[in-house]
Order: sequence, then C-alpha cells, then structure tokens
Amino acid sequence: MALSLDVAVQMDPLEHVDINGDSTFALMLEAQARGHRLFVYEVPTLALEEGVADRGTAAMQVSASVRPVTLRREKGNHASFGEAIRRNLGDMDVILMRQDPPFDMAYITATHLLDHVHGTGPGRALVVNDPRWVRDSPEKLLVTHFPQLMPPTLVTWDIGQIRAFRAKWRDIIVKPLFGNGGSGIFRIREDDQNLNALLEMHFVRSREPLMIQRYESAVKEGDKRIILVNGEPVGAINRVPSAEDHRSNMHVGGVAHKIGLTERDREICSTIGPFLKEHGLLFVGIDVIGNYLTEINVTSPTGLQELARFDGVNAAALIWDCIETKLGAESGER
Repeated sequence: MALSLDVAVQMDPLEHVDINGDSTFALMLEAQARGHRLFVYEVPTLALEEGVADRGTAAMQVSASVRPVTLRREKGNHASFGEAIRRNLGDMDVILMRQDPPFDMAYITATHLLDHVHGTGPGRALVVNDPRWVRDSPEKLLVTHFPQLMPPTLVTWDIGQIRAFRAKWRDIIVKPLFGNGGSGIFRIREDDQNLNALLEMHFVRSREPLMIQRYESAVKEGDKRIILVNGEPVGAINRVPSAEDHRSNMHVGGVAHKIGLTERDREICSTIGPFLKEHGLLFVGIDVIGNYLTEINVTSPTGLQELARFDGVNAAALIWDCIETKLGAESGER
C-alpha cells in the first residue's frame, strides 16, 4: 500500500521562488504528485514549548504556523494557500528543512529545535536532512575531513598565516566560512594590493575566521555541482562563470550546462558517500573544480531542475523514493 504523508516544508517565502529553477519547488511538486499533503512554514514561526503534559510526563513540543498549500507550474500563480494554523510538528510525517543560509546562530538554533521532533514513530517526524548533522557539517569545514580530495586550504584568523599562504601559492581565493551563493568570495592574485584592506574589512565586521584556498584555474571551465541521494551520485551540472566574474554560482551570473561524471568525480563520491548516508544527509550537493572537492552542501542544495532538463534525471523522485522507503520500513509498509 502506498504511503500518504503529511509533509511540512521549512523554507523562505514560497511566493518568491523561481518555479523553473528552485529545487524545493521541484521536491514539493513531486511530493504532491505522489498524493502527499503539503504544508509550508517559515523559521520565525517556530516555537519550543516546555513541559507539555503527556500522560503525566513532561515533554517538549515544537510547533510552527503552517499553511496547507497546493502547487502548480504556472508563473505568478504557482501556489494556493489555506488558512495558517499552529500545528505540532511532531504530528507531521516528514519535515524538509530547506531555508537558505547564511549558516548563522538563527540557522543553528532552528536545527536544535528540530532535534526534538526528528525521528520516526509517534510524535516524531523524519527531518531531511538530519538537523544534528546539518548543524555539525558546515559546508566548507566538512570538506576538511577529506584532505585528500581538496585543494591546498587554510582556515584561520591569523593575518600573518594568510599572507604566508598567498606568498606560497600566489593566486588565492578568500571566502567567508558561512556565506552562501558566492557572496563575499574574492580572488586575490600575487600582485593584488587589496588583501590587507579586505582582511581589515572582514575582521572589523566579523569574529569568524576565513577560508583561504589556492585558486584553481580549472574553474574557468566550470564548477561542477554533483547531486548525491543517500550517499550515491545521481548526476551533475556544470556552472560556468561569466566573463565578468570569477565565481560560478548561478546567483551571481554563472550559467548551468550539461556535463557527465568523471572517474575522479566518482572517486570523490565513493569517499564521502558512506559518511553522508550514515549521518542522514540524504540530499547533498557537492562542488568540484577540476580534480578537487571544494564544498559539501547539506543545508539547502540546488540543481534538481537543471539536472532534470539536461539529463532527464528526476532526482526529486529519487529523494522521495528514499524518504518513503525509510518511513515504510519503520511502519511495515512496502
């Protein structure tokens, strides 16, 4: 018997998504096509209530102001909402955690709240991705646990160390650890006199360290986004930077192209795949430049709609197959 699920999607405002590019929209359309009931809510409506009585035993309850929603692929008319109600998220079957970074304390706090409901069985909802491992897997820092896969890299507050790294590698990339969409990423060449000013500007505004990496000229040919579902690669797209920018992120003008997986890509995936699967990181997008892994995106990965257009791969369906299998195994459904 097919599962019929209540699915809550924690996301930025659905009204503003690009229906032809947004991966969350693709996931929701697939869920709706399978007969699942969709609800949306935004992080600021989350609430953790202490001491709710459950047969005389104190318990924690996480709720949110959710809106039932019906979707259609019609630009400007893509969503119809029902009345917002406050609902215990433990009564849902699935929660998709899909709000965009920055990965700041607000984001981290939301993962702590979802820890109280993540799981299967009564009073629990399967959160995708596992909130604990989203919290413990910052997308740039997680890569450092696989040093054999990454380019030369430095993470530090120490300006002297940064200067020494540039002196060694000459052409470097400077990026904040917890940004997204290519924001705040700079290329600094050997003769660039802006490094000191850039470091001063960053450390005046932030207490966070920076990540410094050797510039990889292969990025001119594209920054490959590989989609993994439950630790297995299902396809890739190539994001090529514009002539005016060194960054390939589509948010800043990068253009997506069709591309296949190389032997090195598969080696990278086979190395990190078991970790992702073991820790409930079901939907992941990794970034590969040339032969090097640069990021492991676990918060709100993108690329599903581009992959479907280029290769005909319905990764959203593969993700829901995996979710339904996990829930079916728990409930006895097959």
